[in-house]
Amino acid sequence: MVECRFKGGPAAFGPEAAAEWIPVTLDAACTFCRIIAGQAEASLVYRDDSVTAFMDIYPVTPGHVLLVPNTHSPDLGHLPDEYGGQLFVIGRRIAQSMRRSGLRCEGINFFLADGQAAGQTVFHTHLHIIPRFDGDGFGFRRPSGVGPPSREELQAVAERLRSALRLSGWAG
Repeated sequence: MVECRFKGGPAAFGPEAAAEWIPVTLDAACTFCRIIAGQAEASLVYRDDSVTAFMDIYPVTPGHVLLVPNTHSPDLGHLPDEYGGQLFVIGRRIAQSMRRSGLRCEGINFFLADGQAAGQTVFHTHLHIIPRFDGDGFGFRRPSGVGPPSREELQAVAERLRSALRLSGWAG
């Protein structure tokens, strides 16, 4: 991990950079950290002192954006709460802007893969913001033949999750 600073603020995604330098902790081996630091090419959409948004180079649909925290976080377990909150706030704003952009956008998916088994391939927490439209070919599908669990099964799983939240000190 390396402490570094990058120029942030609204002007950072134009030809002129903002005057303010923002300190961040980055991993030199991480592609997304290199984008944040300006050491790798990206088509920036948004940047502030907490998050950076850029176009996905393997888009599901035109307009597919990745939103990342400006500090290295390989997974949700390492993501500071304030960055998690900002991901959702800015993600919502980008989603609203997608609808006004002229892109084909009849709906929007937020997708976050946490861990290899969930499909995470770049180990820097990132939120996919994907404009959707009828017939785009993307979607979440339940495996065939799998029906809804019983209420008892749902209650048992809910209790396990409540217990884990209490043990972690996060119960509400």
